[in-house]
Amino acid sequence: MRFFKTHVALLIWRIILLYVVLMLCRLLFYAYNSTLMGEIPFSEWWSLVCGSFKFDTVSILYTNAIFIILSLIPLRIRERSWWRRMKFWYYVIANSLLIVVTNLADAIYFHYTQKRFTADEIFFAENDNSAMLVLKFAAENWYVVLVGIAFIIMLAAGYWRKTRERSMLQGVWYYIGSTLVFIAAIGLSIGGVRGGFTKMTRPITMSNATLYTADNMRATMILSNPFCILRTVGSSGKISYQKYYSEEELDSIYSPKHYPAEKLSQAELEGRNVVVFVMESFSAEHSALLRPDLYQDKKQKGYTPVLDSLMRHSYTFYNMYANGRRSIQALPAVWASIPSYKNPFVLMPQAMAQTRALPAILKDKGYRTMFFCGSDHGSMGFGAFARTTGIEHLYSRQDYERAHGKDDFDGYWGIWDEKFIGYMGEQLQQSKEPFFATIFTLTSHHPFVIPEEYEGRLPEGLTPNHKCVAYVDQAIGKFFARYQDQEWFRNTIFVFVADHVSSEQFSDEFRSAPGSYQIIGFMHAPESSLMGVHHQVVSQVDIMPTLLGLLGNEEPYFAFGRDIFNEHDAMPMSVSYANNMFQAITTNHLILFDEKQVIAVYANDDYKHEHNLLGKVDVSLIEKRLKAMIQSYYSHIEAKNYVIQDN
Repeated sequence: MRFFKTHVALLIWRIILLYVVLMLCRLLFYAYNSTLMGEIPFSEWWSLVCGSFKFDTVSILYTNAIFIILSLIPLRIRERSWWRRMKFWYYVIANSLLIVVTNLADAIYFHYTQKRFTADEIFFAENDNSAMLVLKFAAENWYVVLVGIAFIIMLAAGYWRKTRERSMLQGVWYYIGSTLVFIAAIGLSIGGVRGGFTKMTRPITMSNATLYTADNMRATMILSNPFCILRTVGSSGKISYQKYYSEEELDSIYSPKHYPAEKLSQAELEGRNVVVFVMESFSAEHSALLRPDLYQDKKQKGYTPVLDSLMRHSYTFYNMYANGRRSIQALPAVWASIPSYKNPFVLMPQAMAQTRALPAILKDKGYRTMFFCGSDHGSMGFGAFARTTGIEHLYSRQDYERAHGKDDFDGYWGIWDEKFIGYMGEQLQQSKEPFFATIFTLTSHHPFVIPEEYEGRLPEGLTPNHKCVAYVDQAIGKFFARYQDQEWFRNTIFVFVADHVSSEQFSDEFRSAPGSYQIIGFMHAPESSLMGVHHQVVSQVDIMPTLLGLLGNEEPYFAFGRDIFNEHDAMPMSVSYANNMFQAITTNHLILFDEKQVIAVYANDDYKHEHNLLGKVDVSLIEKRLKAMIQSYYSHIEAKNYVIQDN
């Protein structure tokens, strides 16, 4: 029994306790997100456990490196009472914050973004109301908070603080034995952090999770923090990518350089104003027009009746997909036709290089450029990025409140959308034409609240966000009703596109790709022939090239998207990065690519990803183009080159 009170035995027990807590956190993670992940096949359980053990080892070692040193340092000082108290408090505090709190918070965060919490989130989203939002999340998920408290108590009680730590060796053997154990612990820790001891072993990355399950969503469950955070610190500045083709061959397959051969626009649209509505969390699932199959047996016929009515008199994209799952990924895609893959483009230091985005091109043609967002000035980095794209005038919560007072703040994100959309209309009414304006809506975002005067007047819906979507839809309707007879309104191209899908879904199809990326998108030009339906795949990055084509642009430009009306030879697909995997959405299939090879092909209606068609469907041309797109993207990021430099 004496062995079980030694420094080594107690350290082993305390490490084992951390494995238990992490596994319990993972079970809660799965329970909280089970609708997204689906049922786990029994045949995968052991593989998932083995993978989890590897990633948990790294998380534990990252968090407890100092604790391990304090426990095994080959000196008598480790037996002093003050030293043991210091170890105890380090163990409890560090593991409570980095193991318990981070992983339980991750379960909630994943529900909204379908990605694990990484270093990107630490350096993003400045918002004066962040503390209030955290408290709101905690109140809504009070049971998760209670579970977290229970886990922390488990760590403190299971530490066996009052057990007197001893050594089985005395005299000179005490130091010899302690030193050998200390050296062995360092060696084991290095192997644990790297993920193995062989010469071929490299430090494991987040993508290694896919080795333990064929399903990307379940692969995220294997991961744990602080592994995800520390493995991504500094990654936004590091460019590492596969070079599949020579430069000459690459340009022959794919190039982001566009050279309009001639003025191809409809003459009636040249010189028109442009107003872009970037709508928070507007999934295609919300529209009865886009997805009538979801509303056949329901009393409520969709939550976007205004937008549905507009789409019937617009050019509507029935297969529009977002570039990512976060708002910060949408604006570069829409304004600059630059997607975000492993890291949000805005957060990469390479984003500071010169761009020639849509606002800048139009500004040089005499357009007044504006960005409206009802959150605080500088919030979420939107305004800063807007400046880099050529937008001159920024309108925020502070500007609205100077004009209309402080009674319309929603308490969390910014000004209620109905009020702020109306405020944008006031500014456009006074603006010199032509102008380019973008508004980023806010209300249809967690915590899913609407103004008190609308309580009971909007459909509650099947998810918490439906009443908010209906509110924003109605707000857009009021904007149109108020200004539709104005000359500037009739001389405007309106673009509607969501930033990403909603975190709340009611149909299984929208809980996994491609449905989890399908958004509302269309173009509306009053008193024009810009009407029709488009069933090919369209991405957010296609908006800039398409608008430039409609406006008669003849200037060469840089864009990763395509002009859907004039570049018919381009292969229509939407490319994004999720769960450590590139995914290409085509008209019929979802293709998963791990940077080396295609690992899965699913029919778009196989939303549970049950039937891998790899080898049964020829996707060689798509794979070739996908590789070229990825290589071209990262080569330009590495070179900080987003402009057409040749003549």
